Amino acid sequence: MADEAALREAVATYDRSNAPEAEAAAEDERKQVLTQFPLEEWPSLPLSRYALGQAAPSGSASTYCRLMEFGTPHLGSIKGGSAAKHIMYHHNSGEWRVAAPLRGMEPQEAWEELRGQFVRAFEAVAAGDFEAVDDLEALRFGPTLVTKSLATYFPDHFLPIYAAEHLRTFVALLGGTAKAGASSWHTNRRLLELVRTRPEFEGWSRRQVMRFLYDNFNPRTQQRSIWKIAPGERGRLWDECRDREEIRVGWDQLGDLGQFQSDTELKNALDAIWPRSSGGSLTLARRLLAFRDLEAGDRIVANRGTDEVLATGTVSGNYRFEADHAEYRHVVPVSWDVSHGRRLSEPQPGWRSTFAKVPPAFFARLTTSPGEPGAEHHPPHADEPVTLPEDVAGVLEALERKGQVILHGPPGTGKTRLALGTALALAGRPDALNSASDQRATAQAEMLRSGRVQMVTFHPSYGYEDFVEGFKPDLSAQGTGLTLSLVDGVFHSLCTRAAERPNETFLLIIDEINRGDLPRIFGELITLLELDKRDLPLALSVSRRTFSVPPNVRIIGTMNTADRSISHLDAAIRRRFAFLPVGPDPDALSGTVGPLDLAQFFESLNTRISRHLDADHQIGHAYLLRDGEPLATDADLAAAFHHEVIPLLEDYCLGRADLLHRILGGLVDADTGRPALMSPQDLAAALATEFTTGAPGPDA
Repeated sequence: MADEAALREAVATYDRSNAPEAEAAAEDERKQVLTQFPLEEWPSLPLSRYALGQAAPSGSASTYCRLMEFGTPHLGSIKGGSAAKHIMYHHNSGEWRVAAPLRGMEPQEAWEELRGQFVRAFEAVAAGDFEAVDDLEALRFGPTLVTKSLATYFPDHFLPIYAAEHLRTFVALLGGTAKAGASSWHTNRRLLELVRTRPEFEGWSRRQVMRFLYDNFNPRTQQRSIWKIAPGERGRLWDECRDREEIRVGWDQLGDLGQFQSDTELKNALDAIWPRSSGGSLTLARRLLAFRDLEAGDRIVANRGTDEVLATGTVSGNYRFEADHAEYRHVVPVSWDVSHGRRLSEPQPGWRSTFAKVPPAFFARLTTSPGEPGAEHHPPHADEPVTLPEDVAGVLEALERKGQVILHGPPGTGKTRLALGTALALAGRPDALNSASDQRATAQAEMLRSGRVQMVTFHPSYGYEDFVEGFKPDLSAQGTGLTLSLVDGVFHSLCTRAAERPNETFLLIIDEINRGDLPRIFGELITLLELDKRDLPLALSVSRRTFSVPPNVRIIGTMNTADRSISHLDAAIRRRFAFLPVGPDPDALSGTVGPLDLAQFFESLNTRISRHLDADHQIGHAYLLRDGEPLATDADLAAAFHHEVIPLLEDYCLGRADLLHRILGGLVDADTGRPALMSPQDLAAALATEFTTGAPGPDA
């Protein structure tokens, strides 16, 4: 829950001066829905008037789903994501896509079942039987559409907020709890109850409450990436994008991106239209979906080439597909600030492609000193709010929920770096997350010396006596004999300090946690890790001293899945830890070496590894980084490839030349299994030929 005083202050200072105009617009949209789709006509509503992916019938302005998603923004947004939110829709392949409860039915049969459930939901709400809606199975597959529909037809009973995660966040903000597994409409009702109990919202309309919550406590504010997006090759579409206040990208043959429910589905469509010898375009698929899912308030940068910022922008609306436009039909509305346009003092290698992630610190420097030459190197103001990276925010949420987390993934994916980054955030140093590598290292060293964060590495000989307590030689004892003394282990010592300072969070980072014998190391303390058993006293097995784990202690472990999979861990350990995957990140490799696009090479190599070995044996992006930046020279690429990547793959392949050849292709002799010898200058071209030929062309 947010600080109560801060919440009250935000309510007291919130400007509602534009409320009448917004209320009138919302009411006009609601009347439009009720006029075109009156409740009494729902029992006979034809499928042609409901579903996306088909032309509206003659005399009808829009299908119901299109009107609710795109034509009623003042009633609350359900834009973004895939068309699956509508439960059934007509795909551009010609087939009908339906939710799981409707599968196996003919389209008309599926529609009659779905329509019947909508009608029963409307009847239940009209009768005040809100619980009955939860029994309608198909509707649970379209929670945002269903909740918006209920709020539109029965505005007195719901708030215009529809996303389940947002609703849960706002419920917690107002001091309530959301029932686990509850539907969006159920949580919406819970939030409305909390609003009604707070006197500070007296006299507010439901729309005003919605706008206040999003304007002051938007759940997405701290967890969104900043994207660089090129407006056509060499910025040729910039004038149009600037004047129309939008950003456009190509790949028009895909059609509306809202049709694609997953990155895998979009990747398959890309491969069908632009076949690639390298075996996939998953990175591009993910970037296109990230573009589709941009929402109002997200920040972007428009560029020309690798060394010019045209403007920074704030997304002002949701994605749309303009089928009647000549080219570059994928569009997102943007409010541009051209005062931030400038030439950069040095090129950004990752900006050769259409999409690239922009580090928050870099974006802050772009927007702090607009127009000044070289201003991208100016430090941000000390009092600027710090946006936590998505991965750090995810770990913090899991720690709050579970108490301990294991970050698992292939080698080189940055698990330890993420653990230390989370520790910096917990220690009150989130500013160091976006600092230069040497400044971040200094902050980490200071943090580890503070006593609130401790780091240890498990190994096969590590034991209970190292972790909890044990008798060890007393080197300070006098005399000729061996003297043993009871010594507190690292976790015991941390818990002692945490108990003395209950208002501060203490963290133990266990690197390579899976290399230790976990049941032996944790012993009886494994029971005390659960949050509901914190402060529970227990007699230790060695000293019989009473011990407990304070509630302000957290644990982060890192686990290399190439050494050991999660399934091999002790069941009691698995139950008490949250497991967060840390996978290879092609976006960290936005750069080129000669003709080689590092991100495409990296993605293609991991696609082959996954196909011929498994996903746990992929390589991490750290293998292609130097000082935190993508490799930029032939020499660095050759050193990383020959001295790190190939030895790792040879180890994975267990001496099988045929398997190594299937992964590296022509770069390995099929008979001997030995890597081909070539100069560093030739390696980039050879890798580009082997792994990236045939990719759909990016534009910068």
